[in-house]
Amino acid sequence: MLHELIIATRESKLALWQSEYIKARLEELNPGLHVKLLPMKSMGDKILDAPLAKIGGKGLFLKELEEAMLRGDAHLAVHSLKDVPTVLPEALPLVAITEREDVRDAMLSEKYQDIDALPRGAVVGTSSLRRQMQLMRLRPDLKIKWLRGNVNTRIQKLKDGQYDAIILAAAGINRLGLLDLVAYVYPISLFEMLPAMGQAALGIQCINDPEVIAIVSALDDEYSRIETTIEREFVDTLEGGCQVPIGVNATLMENDDIIVKAVLGMPDGSEVMSDTKLVKRNAYQGVGRIIAQAMIERGAKSLLKRAEAMAVEQNETL
Repeated sequence: MLHELIIATRESKLALWQSEYIKARLEELNPGLHVKLLPMKSMGDKILDAPLAKIGGKGLFLKELEEAMLRGDAHLAVHSLKDVPTVLPEALPLVAITEREDVRDAMLSEKYQDIDALPRGAVVGTSSLRRQMQLMRLRPDLKIKWLRGNVNTRIQKLKDGQYDAIILAAAGINRLGLLDLVAYVYPISLFEMLPAMGQAALGIQCINDPEVIAIVSALDDEYSRIETTIEREFVDTLEGGCQVPIGVNATLMENDDIIVKAVLGMPDGSEVMSDTKLVKRNAYQGVGRIIAQAMIERGAKSLLKRAEAMAVEQNETL
């Protein structure tokens, strides 16, 4: 019987919070089990002077953690699910998806209370093509300025006056208790901006060991699993990484209806394709693929190809 588990984790405050949270949950569910953290820097944390799309995508946040597990230095890793690619090594399955926090994005500003209040030409910070696309669709007069770094670094840049507003995931702000750091935190409604696949859920990847899988899989949340399965299937079918702007959200309601909203398009918001579907909980399997296929028939692949070309051109100017 296992008496100790080691979690490989990134060193950012948010990553450490997430890993500490999972450590506490595992020790609570398994009296006598000791869980340790193995902090390390991922490639995505080391290279902060280039857009993720330019240096290899969000999978860069996983590489070092996966190598630590494959070497035998750790048993599991805790990720923000939105950073986890849809295809993973067989030896390192995604065994638990935790209950979600607030799935929305949020606008933070020292001067302006929401998107409508931003003046013409206001500078908004984001490193996400998905957020950029949807923001430019709402407010084509805004100026988007590239922004990377951990949550606290981004907030400090806002407070230093480098940006009029920045866009972050609401979940990270809530988890780190940062709501009081800035004057205005505006949760952006799903009518204005759709989140990334898996946003606000934690994904736990572990070694392919039956005992470890049994312990970790107890943290799997059924609602989150259903919602994020749809979202990840959608992105996987479109073969869309972080080099293209895609937003998707599935919400499982108490009456067992699932509302699925999806959007994709050009980074500058000039051309956008969207869809909304209502399905029943017992029919969720394959729904993400079906919605993606319908959008492909409407020209989604061609649109995403042009979006990728625009993103590459945009990156070369940074």
